[in-house]
Amino acid sequence: MRVEVWSDINCPWCYIGKARFEKALERFPHRADVEVVHRSFELDPRSPAEARPVVPLIAAKYGISLEQAEAAEAGIAANARAEGLDYLSEGRDAANSFDMHRLLHFAAEHGRQAQLLDALYRANFAEEGSAFADGRLLELAVEAGLDGGAAAAVLADPAAYAEAVREDEATASAMGATGVPFYVFDRRLGVSGAQPSATFTAALEQAWESRVAVPLLVEAGGAGASGEACGPEGCELPQR
Repeated sequence: MRVEVWSDINCPWCYIGKARFEKALERFPHRADVEVVHRSFELDPRSPAEARPVVPLIAAKYGISLEQAEAAEAGIAANARAEGLDYLSEGRDAANSFDMHRLLHFAAEHGRQAQLLDALYRANFAEEGSAFADGRLLELAVEAGLDGGAAAAVLADPAAYAEAVREDEATASAMGATGVPFYVFDRRLGVSGAQPSATFTAALEQAWESRVAVPLLVEAGGAGASGEACGPEGCELPQR
C-alpha cells in the first residue's frame, strides 16, 4: 500500500502531522508493506526567496497583534512538544520553499527523501538559525546523505525537478486538496490535516481492508477529531 503525503516545509501542522502519522504507522501490523511518498505543495508560491520573521507574517495574515501572533506560535509549539518534537516558538522565519521541494524530488531518486525531509523540518522548526540562509539547504542535503556536488548542481539549475514539483501540486489540486498536510492512501482514501494518531490508525486499517477501486474520499477525521492544517490563507491557529 502506498501513502502519499502532500506537505510544505513552511507548514508547522505538516511537521506535527508527520509525527502523528508515524506513530500510527509504527503500530500498524502491515508496516513493512506500506510505502510512504512525500509530495510537493507550496503554501505560497509567490513568497519571496528572502527569509522574513514568522511572527509579523502571522500578525499581518490574520489581522492580529504581534502579541497574539506570538501566543499563536506558542500554542503550535505546545502541540509539537506534545508529540515529542522540538519547536522554537521565537525567532523563526519563512521564505519560498520551491528549491526545497525540487531538492526533495532529487533526494527521492537517491533514496534519501525521508532523511532530507526530516533535516528540513528540524532546521526550520527546531534549530537556531534559518533554514533559508545562503548555503544552508546544501548543508542539509549533505547531512541527509546526498552528494554535495550533485545537490549543488540541482540547486544551481532552476529547471531541475521543477516540473516534478508542479505535477505534484496539480495532482493535489485535482484531488481537491486546498491545504496541507494531505494524506492519500492508495489513491482511494484521503485524510486532511494533522489528525490525531488514532485517526491515522483507522485510515490505515480502512485503506488496507478495502483495497478495491473506489472513489477518492477526503475525510476530516473521526467524530470530534480536529485536523489542523495550513492553506494559502494561513495555518490554523490553536484555540485559546
